[in-house]
Amino acid sequence: MNDANGNQVVLYIAMSLDGYIALPDGSVDWLHDVKGDGGDNGYAEFYDTVGSVIMGRQTYDEVLTLTEEFPYAGKPCFVVTRTPSAHQSTPHVEFTGEPLSDLVRRAKEQSTGSVWLAGGGKLVQAFMHEGLLEEAVIAVIPKVLGRGIPLFPEGTVPGMFELSRMERRGDIALLYYRIQ
Repeated sequence: MNDANGNQVVLYIAMSLDGYIALPDGSVDWLHDVKGDGGDNGYAEFYDTVGSVIMGRQTYDEVLTLTEEFPYAGKPCFVVTRTPSAHQSTPHVEFTGEPLSDLVRRAKEQSTGSVWLAGGGKLVQAFMHEGLLEEAVIAVIPKVLGRGIPLFPEGTVPGMFELSRMERRGDIALLYYRIQ
């Protein structure tokens, strides 16, 4: 679903060595003590390419626990939920239950830059099922969690990822993929 401006739907996410993006309760505090590059491990560079953000409601809830100010306030941010009427949209966030292909089209129309699929696993699964995911940047964190929320939950449609490049940021491996 690449548009005329070359904007892509990009998954940018951290994952443990054993494939988890969060602990069973949704928390990501296991990311705090990872030896990276001493900075933001490339996050600011990536975020500068983002025009809009799409995330699931559970990811949104976790983001709110991590910071006092909403970190994506300057960009259109859509929170996908099965019950949008149960949530009050804010100046920074729109809750939606619309079909994902319509949402992606609207996100691309409302901004310049990539559409960042920020998580979680169920939403990644849905994007892959509909063929909407175009690129993935996966920061592989050198930890084994043993349990948690998987990046690709059981039932995710099989897919092929083509490695386009790799970067090392301390002990973190950033893997850049094109989705085929």
